[in-house]
Amino acid sequence: MGAGKSTAARSAARALGVHAIDVDQVIEERLGKPIADVFAQDGEAVFRAAEERITLELLRAPGAGAPAPGARVLALGGGAPCSRAVRAALEQQLVIWLDVGLETAWARVRGTGRPLAADRARFAALFAEREPVYAQLADASVPAERSDALAPVLAALRGAPVGAKLLWAASASGDYPAYVGPGLLREHRFWPRIVEGRRFLVTDGNVGRLYADALEPLAGRVAIMPGEQSKTVAHAEIVWSELARAGMTRADLVVALGGGVVGDLAGFCAATYQRGARCVQVPTTLVAQVDSAYGGKTGVDLAEAKNYVGAYHQPAAVLADTRALDTLPPEELAAGYAEVVKTALIAGGELWETVRSGADPTDERVILACARTKLRIVARDERDAGLRQVLNLGHTVGHAIEVVGRYERHRHGEAVALGLLATLRLSGQPELREEVRELLVTHGLPSSLDGVDPETVVSATARDKKRMGDGPVPFVLLEAPGKPRAGCEVPSGGLLAAVRELAR
Repeated sequence: MGAGKSTAARSAARALGVHAIDVDQVIEERLGKPIADVFAQDGEAVFRAAEERITLELLRAPGAGAPAPGARVLALGGGAPCSRAVRAALEQQLVIWLDVGLETAWARVRGTGRPLAADRARFAALFAEREPVYAQLADASVPAERSDALAPVLAALRGAPVGAKLLWAASASGDYPAYVGPGLLREHRFWPRIVEGRRFLVTDGNVGRLYADALEPLAGRVAIMPGEQSKTVAHAEIVWSELARAGMTRADLVVALGGGVVGDLAGFCAATYQRGARCVQVPTTLVAQVDSAYGGKTGVDLAEAKNYVGAYHQPAAVLADTRALDTLPPEELAAGYAEVVKTALIAGGELWETVRSGADPTDERVILACARTKLRIVARDERDAGLRQVLNLGHTVGHAIEVVGRYERHRHGEAVALGLLATLRLSGQPELREEVRELLVTHGLPSSLDGVDPETVVSATARDKKRMGDGPVPFVLLEAPGKPRAGCEVPSGGLLAAVRELAR
């Protein structure tokens, strides 16, 4: 589907010192004509039968798809995994999915004479149908833009625990592996491969008691009080001082073990300590596993506004142990669900349909889809210059609610839930707003703003960090699931009405 599989296969084969095989090329050699002619003269059914037969033959040959002596790298046709028999065979292989966006894929294949690329609408429907199949099969997903440089991806896959999925995170300032799966915290043999060097732990009192021992040996640690109140400059100074006392250097690692507060604080301290130390994010909450652990935004709050002091600092790695979610209290799971809904509204398509159908937000497939959505956006806009701003859907009002409540009245996810409802009101989406409200309430999130003055909330939005110069605060609105618009100007009267509706 225009992802560059043949190029990637050659790249992987070079890294492994083995042969690459383009399955489409083998099919053409066996059938004695180009694939386009097979479609035109014999029909798609004949091609699919040959594709399945030849793909299975190559997959079952010794060494196919395994990074070991005698291995071969196969570049499969885009439709091959749609065969049930091929999918079953792929379960025994190492599968890398080259993740390419629809528009990029279409730009690459249009006008090339490919049989299924003659019509954009049909191509888009096929793309949407196949993407969930690829996601389910893949051991690793890699942005298609990195298809010619797979050596670090293969290195990251070596020794990865059974059942762990790898998302390769790309950004302008550097790439890193993000692992998602059960039991990663207890995989002691795996840790040294990812977090080589001395480790300094930043965690909170609750999480540290459960998991800190899994990260031993440690050069030092700081355990903060749980909650947004600990995300301050004063707490950052404590971490900086303890890092210095432990003799940590830029070659060492700050390990952030916990939720969004710990991740933001530890990441900020790593970004600023000795002008930049490495940080490994180990998210243990749903909010962090679906959103905040990825993308490199770090920072602390001021009394005046949320996340006002910070830095972009991509992690060295992310390790999301999905079993850690089993220990979360219901209110923390609910808070994370708001970010799941936010991400699904931004992504639209399969993820939105999955979430609106009532899927368990802790399902690994949901977590992976949310993380992948964010990483796709960050890969194109690391520094919030444009596209990345859509990830703030619901957050302008949500952050204002947190500030007005002094970071004590509402959890971040609760405030975001209310912010989403206000945003959908501003977007002129009453039916979607009601559907989202029901989803949020069903999962234990608030739909009304109690004990907070709406005018105070509106005033607090004026200090949002996305504001530029003397201009208005830009909002993210939603035309439909999958169609967010950043940089929207909202009349103050309309904003006040939307917040007042929450306070009824």
